[in-house]
Amino acid sequence: MLSEPTLRVMAREDKAVQASVHQSHGGRRHHEQHRSQRAGWLRAVVLGANDGTISVASLVVGIAASGATRDFILLSGLAATVAGAMSMAAGEFVSVQSQVDTERADLAKERRELLMDPAGELAELTEIYRQRGIDQALARQVAEQLTLHDALGAHAREELGLSETLRARPIQAALSSAASFAVGSVVPITAILLSPPRQITLVTTTSALVALAALGALAARAGGASLWKGALRMLFWGGLAMALTAGVGRLFGVANP
Repeated sequence: MLSEPTLRVMAREDKAVQASVHQSHGGRRHHEQHRSQRAGWLRAVVLGANDGTISVASLVVGIAASGATRDFILLSGLAATVAGAMSMAAGEFVSVQSQVDTERADLAKERRELLMDPAGELAELTEIYRQRGIDQALARQVAEQLTLHDALGAHAREELGLSETLRARPIQAALSSAASFAVGSVVPITAILLSPPRQITLVTTTSALVALAALGALAARAGGASLWKGALRMLFWGGLAMALTAGVGRLFGVANP
């Protein structure tokens, strides 16, 4: 265990180092943005918009292939939009909330261990840094400084892999998924309204594929990946879904009176 005088000295040194770093950057905090900081909401938005376009467009194409009327197709598309958006919101909320519960349980366990065995936890943190290539003495010093500054935060980051950037946010994920699903479904719904009755399948399929390609390219750009690969992935799965549902519609469909 560290003595009280040693802890006070370390605290003063830690504050001096922080002040020096803060001054060297002109008194400004570090605000550099990274793509990983968008990972949570970007995943929910892309998944929701992709699902909205593919699900509703596939349903529309399948029902249109069965010979149904425009009004019936439109009603089906609107119902699918509402049901899909609510389903996405509920599913995303439950999924992310489960992750939050797990994170809280891990943090509570870590908090208890810090209270019951601070020396052991300090040794554990030291060993983490030593395994990353830092020599024993420096690893111990870093562990002590971080423990003094924020022991639970240090263990959350280094031992559990938790951080503010990657923290799960259930409400944000649920709202993003529902809203993006509804936005994605606008493409096939608009196609139904604007296309001639005999061209609903063609117009819906074409517009949905264009929207999916654009969505895939935008998602790839936001994530720093290849635009072409992102667009082609969306086109493949969207085209496959619509082709299968169109086949089912033609095989089992009966014209709606």
